[in-house]
Amino acid sequence: MKDYEHPFFLPLWRRIAVVAVCLIWSVIEFASGTPFWGVIALGFAGYAVWQFFYLYKPAEEAKPPAEPKE
Repeated sequence: MKDYEHPFFLPLWRRIAVVAVCLIWSVIEFASGTPFWGVIALGFAGYAVWQFFYLYKPAEEAKPPAEPKE
């Protein structure tokens, strides 16, 4: 199991919340005059979008179907 497939991230609202927190953090950093940390936070947000919405497959869906026992 990869970290982004952890059962904690199964509900969609949690994945959205992680991305939103990173974006809000980025806005705060840019507004306070620290663009270096704003870019870092934007990078975290971009990585989270990539992991949680592009590559994300819940652990149940990622498993191959079990073969029926006869």
